[in-house]
Amino acid sequence: MTREIIISPLTQAAFAPYGDVLNCDGDPDKMINAGLCGRFHDRARVDVTDGNVGISLFRSELRALPYQLDLIERHPAGSQAFIPMSMDPFLVIVADADLQPHAFVTAPGEGINFHRGTWHGVLTPLSGPGLFAVIDRIGVGANLEEHTFDTPYSVNF
Repeated sequence: MTREIIISPLTQAAFAPYGDVLNCDGDPDKMINAGLCGRFHDRARVDVTDGNVGISLFRSELRALPYQLDLIERHPAGSQAFIPMSMDPFLVIVADADLQPHAFVTAPGEGINFHRGTWHGVLTPLSGPGLFAVIDRIGVGANLEEHTFDTPYSVNF
């Protein structure tokens, strides 16, 4: 038996309990580089309990819809931001404290920042292999908890 989750567009309001949407909506906060570059300033908070903040690159395999969700994870010692290095949308899955999942799809070029301790799905590119810059906690000690669903979810539009 499989349970269904319908994918919703990613919005600041819908995603606020889980993290931040990283995009260039609205006017830039400041124009720099002789007026040729708009800075969209301080779009997310990097939150770590100890250790350092690091920037890594993740390369993830293409995923297909309907997507079978059977595993979520969280990072209790730090937030985790995913910034695509292409204009391709990707699937974002989060779960409430009761482990009820919700699915969103990003707009082209949009990234996300999971709050520290937020349950979330694995990296799920939908338009070919994905390359992402990831900003998160680098340090000693366990910073990964996983939960496997006894009955998987089917995620689709």
